[in-house]
Amino acid sequence: MAVKERMSGNEAVAYAMKQVNPDVMPAFPITPSTELPQFVANYIANGEMDTEFIPVESEHSAMSAAIGASAAGARTMTATSSAGLALMWEVIYVAASTRVPITMAVVNRALTGPLNINCEHSDSMGARDSGWLQIYAENNQEAYDNFLQAYRIAEHKDVMLPIMICQDGFITSHAVENIELIEDEKVKPFVGEYHPEHFLLNPRESMAVGAYAVSNYCMEAKKAHAEAMKNAKQVILDVAKEFAEISGREYGLFEEYKLEDADYAIVAIGSACGTAKDAIDKLREQGVKAGLLKVRVFRPFPAEEMVEALKNCKSIAIMDRCESYSSQGGPLGAELMAALFRGKSKAEAVNIVYGLSGRDIRVEDVEKIFADLADIAEHGVGNTSTGDVTSNGAGDTYRYLGLRE
Repeated sequence: MAVKERMSGNEAVAYAMKQVNPDVMPAFPITPSTELPQFVANYIANGEMDTEFIPVESEHSAMSAAIGASAAGARTMTATSSAGLALMWEVIYVAASTRVPITMAVVNRALTGPLNINCEHSDSMGARDSGWLQIYAENNQEAYDNFLQAYRIAEHKDVMLPIMICQDGFITSHAVENIELIEDEKVKPFVGEYHPEHFLLNPRESMAVGAYAVSNYCMEAKKAHAEAMKNAKQVILDVAKEFAEISGREYGLFEEYKLEDADYAIVAIGSACGTAKDAIDKLREQGVKAGLLKVRVFRPFPAEEMVEALKNCKSIAIMDRCESYSSQGGPLGAELMAALFRGKSKAEAVNIVYGLSGRDIRVEDVEKIFADLADIAEHGVGNTSTGDVTSNGAGDTYRYLGLRE
């Protein structure tokens, strides 16, 4: 029987860390992920884990130590947020390019400036092209479930890439929800033991990690890295299918919520999807065909699959909880807009930046977005009759939600 519990998102992920019991965890605390190394250190002190915890002087050192441990053949994890991830910048690229399957819990928080400790996706989205896998959670249950699946994905022989398991800072990391934990006797065989094929401490093989690559070899290494990212799609689905057998909870590359017959759809990542679902339920009662595509996997980006899921929609709002400063919108908007174009989608689409630095998004806000989408479907982008309540002067296809006048 599953264990019913009440936990914050950080507690839930830390409990998953205890159940996985990896070999090494180098970490440096930063709000709002500080609790993760704190919980793990307590578990170790209490004899509940035998992970080697390495306290370091910075996040750069944490990732450097994680690379060394993983390259030596150890199952390795760490955790960070915001400026901590930014301080790792140089070495997160090293981790990905050396193909070490580190698992990192990222508790999403705004990057400075101005200084802010609340939820935003600018930290992990800033690392979207670093070559790491990225999986996002809507709630505490998903944060727990995603972490348990992470090692199976990252360590797969066709992938061998580091992975970020992301959740929204404070909104899920510190909020307490009812969740179901899986029994240890089911988790351990599901995760399995790590048996790397190539590692520095293998006495039967000589190898180097992070060596200089001349032009004759470097491009081929990057192409192999890109192919591993492609391979990850099917591995993620295969692992999710096995996970459903021990948990009863099903996962894919994304979730479709009342999307099959939807005329108007929102595409979003993270905790805002729960708010969107409440709004969609209300609108459905009024006869409005509203739906949601909740992105779970951002890297690899499931472009073709998302276009197929949205093919019947008349208008789409793509929601970004960060700003890419491209003057065109956010990263999810840029990638999905391109995918819709390549897929010859006839849907009108807008990109909405929302929730920056923890600003609330309410059910009423989502209802207004759907009202705009209905008008956009009828009149086209830039020709709506409602006054474009979501645009706030930020342009037609690129808008801000919730700005103060």
